[in-house]
Amino acid sequence: MLEISDLPAVNASLNGLSTMLLVTGYAMIRQRQITRHKFCMGLACFTSTLFLTSYLVYHFNIGSQPFQGVGVLRIVYFSILISHVILAVTVLPLALITVVRGLRKQDERHVAIARWTLPIWLYVSVTGVIVYLMLYQL
Repeated sequence: MLEISDLPAVNASLNGLSTMLLVTGYAMIRQRQITRHKFCMGLACFTSTLFLTSYLVYHFNIGSQPFQGVGVLRIVYFSILISHVILAVTVLPLALITVVRGLRKQDERHVAIARWTLPIWLYVSVTGVIVYLMLYQL
């Protein structure tokens, strides 16, 4: 049975999976495999939705975990965390707009925003794993 205390590891796993799906989806569209691209990106949206749900459940029940590192490690952690949080706030609206434009077959507008959405979403997913490792595994 999954415990609340297991959710940070689940969240990091979902972020890692989302990263893999985003990279695969990007590779698929570069190869003009539109159906596979849509499938990967849909799964990336799904795993990110699961992540957000799990993240909120954890933090509503447990609160926040203080970072225990000191010195330069503390500066590195908070630099990553601050950029992660700021960009994480932008991912949801960017992803929603990108998905809607893709589903409506507004290809030029979809590509124009996807060029911004993908790197931000990738950064947030990767740094989410890094924040987990620094916060819970160091």
